Amino acid sequence: MQSVKSALAIVGFGLGSLLAACATVGTEPRVVYGSGPPTGVVEGIDYVPHQPHPSGAGAIIGGVAGGVLGHQIGSGTGNTIATIAGAIGGALVGNEIERRSRRGDEDFRVGIRMDDGSYRVFVTEDTPDLRIGDRVLVEGDRIDRY
Repeated sequence: MQSVKSALAIVGFGLGSLLAACATVGTEPRVVYGSGPPTGVVEGIDYVPHQPHPSGAGAIIGGVAGGVLGHQIGSGTGNTIATIAGAIGGALVGNEIERRSRRGDEDFRVGIRMDDGSYRVFVTEDTPDLRIGDRVLVEGDRIDRY
C-alpha cells in the first residue's frame, strides 16, 4: 500500500510538472539580442575642432629668413634695426603660417544607439557620410550604412 501511494505521488508530481511547463506565464513579447549583426541608429554627429598648437619651427624658420632679408637693407645702425625687425616680423609670419597649415586637424564624433540598447561613440578624422537616423552596421572601428 505504501508503494502504491509513493507511485501515485511520483506520477502526480510528474503530471503537475508537465502541466506547469505548458502553461503560458506572460503574453509580452521578448526581444533577444546578440544573435544578429551589431547594428544601430545614428543619434548624433558632432564636429570637434582641434586648437592648433604650433611647434615653433615656423617661428624659427621665419625669424631666420626675416633676419637674413632684413640684413640686406641699409648699413650701420639701420642695418641692425632692419635685421632685428626682419627677424621679429619673420617669426610672427612663420608662426601664423604654421598655425594655419595645421588647421585641418579635426575629428567627428558619431553617437550610435545600438539595437541592444547600448550607446557607442566613434571618433573619426574623415567626414562621415552619415546622417542622424541612418541605420548602420558596426564592424570593429568601422561604421557602414546598413
